[in-house]
Amino acid sequence: MQEWLKVILLTSLAGLAMPLGASLASIFHLKPKWIENEARHTILAFGGGALLSAVALVLVPEGSEHLGILSLASSFLLGGVVFMYVDKKLKKADTPAANLMAMLTDFIPEALALGTSCAKGSPSGVLLAFLIFIQNVPEGFNTYKEMIESKRFNKTKIISILITLSVLGPMAGLAGFYLLSQMEVITSWIMIFASGGILYIIFKDVAPQADLKEHWAPPLGAVMGFLLGLLGHQLI
Repeated sequence: MQEWLKVILLTSLAGLAMPLGASLASIFHLKPKWIENEARHTILAFGGGALLSAVALVLVPEGSEHLGILSLASSFLLGGVVFMYVDKKLKKADTPAANLMAMLTDFIPEALALGTSCAKGSPSGVLLAFLIFIQNVPEGFNTYKEMIESKRFNKTKIISILITLSVLGPMAGLAGFYLLSQMEVITSWIMIFASGGILYIIFKDVAPQADLKEHWAPPLGAVMGFLLGLLGHQLI
C-alpha cells in the first residue's frame, strides 16, 4: 500500500472512532442507575489513560528528538496555556460542546504527527493511529452524553456532526505527510505542543470528571487505558 493511502486509512479509522463512541453512548443504558454512572466514569477514565499513553509513548519521545531544551520547554508550556485559554472560552460561552472541542484539539495535532511518521516510514504511525482510536471512542462517548443532556441536539445530529468532523483526520494526516515530513523541528514542536495541551485536558477535565467517591473502577479504567497503549507500543 502506498504511504499516502495508508495515512488516509489510518486517520479515517481513528476519526470514525468518534461517531462510534457516540453511537455506543446512544444505546448505553444500565440498571440500576449507579452501575451506569460508574461505567460512564470508568469509560471516561479509560480515555484519559489512553491520552496519557499517547503523550508518554509517542508524542514526547519522538517530539523531543529534534528540539533543544528551551524549545522543548516553551512548546510544552505554550500547549498547556493555549488549551487552557480555549477551555476558559468554552466554559464562558457555556457551550454544550466543550468535550467535542477538547477532542478535536488533541485529534488534529495527533493526526498531523501520524502523517509525518508515515512519511518517514516510522512504525509509530500505526501505534499512534491505534492510540487515537482507543481515546476517541470514550471521548466520542462522553461528547454524546454532554451534548444530548443539553437538549440542544438530537442523536442523529450529534452523530452526523462527529462523522463530518472525522474528515479532519485525513486532512491533517495528509498535511503532515506532504508538508511537515521534511520539517522535523516544526513537527517535533507540534508534538510537544499537543503533549502540553493534552496533559492540561487530562488533569483539568478528564481526571476530575472520572472521579467518583467510594468507587474504585474509574481509576482502574485509567490504568487499563494506559496499559492498552503500552501493549500496542510493545507489539509494534
